[in-house]
Amino acid sequence: MVNLIVTPETGLADEHVHIKASGLQPNQLATIRLTLHDEKENVFQSRAFYKADVEGQINLDSNPALGGNYQGVHPMGLLWSLKPLKPFQRPVKKDVKAGPFLYTVDLFEFLSVGLGGAEPQPTCSATFNRWHIAADVQRTQIRDGRLRGTIFSPAGTGPYPGIIDLFGGGGGLAEYRASLLASRGFVVFALAYFGYEDLPRSFQKLDLEYFEEATDLLLKHPK
Repeated sequence: MVNLIVTPETGLADEHVHIKASGLQPNQLATIRLTLHDEKENVFQSRAFYKADVEGQINLDSNPALGGNYQGVHPMGLLWSLKPLKPFQRPVKKDVKAGPFLYTVDLFEFLSVGLGGAEPQPTCSATFNRWHIAADVQRTQIRDGRLRGTIFSPAGTGPYPGIIDLFGGGGGLAEYRASLLASRGFVVFALAYFGYEDLPRSFQKLDLEYFEEATDLLLKHPK
């Protein structure tokens, strides 16, 4: 019987995922597909073609992909090669506390290119999830003077290295990178500077004192 094993089933977003298939015929060609539905129900998929070894196994840690979205040995290739089914989308975790991203791995016992039409049912499937925040990381919303953002801090007393996390010209507040850094032992201030709450909707120039105030606030953090 063909089986798919994904370990660990639960982890952080930057954690290595091991994907292994067994029970195939020796040297059999197969397709492994990864699917993600984000919080807005946008769908992202990737796939790669593999040949089973003489024992009927495919191990993404050691077996090379023969084609699909990538070629060669790439244990995390299915994740970094995810593509949106609807153009110009990317998977972004908005609410890091609400839940993880849930991924589905499907195995087809043939080369499945997925070019339109109804795709046959996979032989077997497995799921795994990836969080952008560890369970013991504390999230504190910041509304201090004109400062807006969120501070994420690890458990324990510290002290920990401090980081101010800024995104570019899109505006708003993105927390998924700051929360993941805090899960790895940093105190991180995800700082919004326009396009969020009562901050300016856009900017023609930046007030550098705003960032100095954010630095001063972070330096006073007890951790």
